[in-house]
Amino acid sequence: MTYQFITADMIVSGQRSIYSVKEKVASFTPSLTSVLIVTQDTIKNLGFIDILQEQLASPETTIEVNTNILPEPTLENIEAVYHDVSAKAYDLIIGIGGGSVLDATKILSVLMTNNQSISDMLGTDLVKEPGIPTVLIPTTSGTGSEVTPNAIVTLPEEELKVGIVSRHLLPSLVILDPELTLGLPKPITAATGMDAFTHSLESFISNKANPFSDMFALESIRLISSSIVEAYENGSSVQARENMLVGSMYGGMALTAAGTAAVHALAYPLGGKYHIPHGEANSMLLPHVMNVNMDAIIDRLYLVAEPMGISITNKSKETIAKEVITVIEEWTATLNIPQNLSDYGVKEEDLKELAVSASKVTRLLNNNPKELSLEDMENIYRKLLP
Repeated sequence: MTYQFITADMIVSGQRSIYSVKEKVASFTPSLTSVLIVTQDTIKNLGFIDILQEQLASPETTIEVNTNILPEPTLENIEAVYHDVSAKAYDLIIGIGGGSVLDATKILSVLMTNNQSISDMLGTDLVKEPGIPTVLIPTTSGTGSEVTPNAIVTLPEEELKVGIVSRHLLPSLVILDPELTLGLPKPITAATGMDAFTHSLESFISNKANPFSDMFALESIRLISSSIVEAYENGSSVQARENMLVGSMYGGMALTAAGTAAVHALAYPLGGKYHIPHGEANSMLLPHVMNVNMDAIIDRLYLVAEPMGISITNKSKETIAKEVITVIEEWTATLNIPQNLSDYGVKEEDLKELAVSASKVTRLLNNNPKELSLEDMENIYRKLLP
């Protein structure tokens, strides 16, 4: 077995690290004439864009800000933003926001240098040329998108989310500033935090798990396990926020090296058809998919117990594996993660179609340590129709 790992060119982490953007950008784009900042109105209103503009402003540099990326962006939404900005020649694109903004920024970067549509890029290694240099600055602790070669878009006509995977999506610079996450509302803290944990746990039990991914996954699990409840209950804790931000990044590195599995495959139709936020969908599905996988992953769940703070003394591996899932269930309760798909309009008669849609996400299902039938997937969804 061979394995590999690639990630961003440079990562800067720590409080107030956003103030280092100008210095770091100068190392790879010394002549800065035109910058595009991609974000959303909620982020702009917090003043983070002002910090970037104050650093980069000069008589030689034009800075434009686009706030038109939607949450869980569709292919059409990103294409519309590209149409708005494509007439300009940018030296640098900065994406600051949650995973939707970061993914869109990566896609915009390669659209500007490739004679390809987004549809042409859907899949693995289909982007032909490197994009414009990018700086990615996450303001949530969930997707890890800032360090992955992946970008996800929604295809409404297919009621599904699909991915672009390419080394050309990796940024030139990542800024991890925990102060940017201090104001995250509790529901977003919960959903994005559990999303990050899901990335790490799924990467650890993936068929493609390897020493690289295991290292990142276990450290991500340790950081998130020790901090997710604290970040939720005490959002002003800089240490908890920093642990979540770095843990999320490590989760992104883990999935880059190993890939996620059935939880994500089943989550995509929930987002595509019912617009359930990705982090919530993953959180809802995680314990149920792990229970179905149980007989194939006991040894792996045993290894994540101690990083999760679970004692393994005088217990069987099976007992410990079950405790891991119990702790995840306890987190989802403490974090008020929704547990009822009917709240989003899902009905019993919809489950077969959901399972068929999930079964098409073979890129991820092939990573799952246990083959899941359509009936298995229907039953997992059914667990969320109490």
